[in-house]
Amino acid sequence: MPIKVIAFDADDTLWVNEPFFREAEEKFASLMEDFMPQHAIMKELYRTEIENLRLYGYGIKGFMLSMIETALRISDHKMPITVIDKIIRIGQEMLEKPVELLPGVEEVLKDLNGDYRIVMATKGDLVDQERKLGKSGLEKHFHHIEIMSEKRVSDYEKLIRHLDIHPSEFLMLGNSLKSDILPVLELGGYGIHIPFHITWVHEQVDHEVEHERFFKVAHIGEAGEVIRRL
Repeated sequence: MPIKVIAFDADDTLWVNEPFFREAEEKFASLMEDFMPQHAIMKELYRTEIENLRLYGYGIKGFMLSMIETALRISDHKMPITVIDKIIRIGQEMLEKPVELLPGVEEVLKDLNGDYRIVMATKGDLVDQERKLGKSGLEKHFHHIEIMSEKRVSDYEKLIRHLDIHPSEFLMLGNSLKSDILPVLELGGYGIHIPFHITWVHEQVDHEVEHERFFKVAHIGEAGEVIRRL
């Protein structure tokens, strides 16, 4: 069946995201270095984030709460109360960041629109992702916006049912093999991986992907060429 729907991940596929988290992690580690070496603080923060995903999901607000929890734990609740103010400010600065589109994004969306239904399928905090989408100026390109709490096979199944298409008519583009590509391939759809120079540890995959419906491109501009050949 020909491809009818093309779905784009948002963070680090359409716009910059992960570098802001890395910057915030470094600020947090510097803030707490009286209690523990910075590399150990980073590990403790990551452990807290992973434990809290089931409670807070993905996004900056959950990250802020995980920073506060980590700070309390590694300081044995002895840190000055002013540190919490500083942590909250780190999170607020992240929320206030401008949306920086990645090169070629708008051109590809314009080129594909009209020939395919274009969807944004991303995970994260609803308010935060809606804010970034509004700032991006890209909303006009999308037939449908799906902000998911997770990107499992079952989540993509739900999206594909909503779009009223067969999995083989669905193509997903994104920077995460784990979240954007592998679940869609398992369903019978197509995946185009667009690596970003920074990937969160939780999203990394330690094996090569080989699949007849899998493609890897250096940048989003190449994705349009691949899609046209399918």
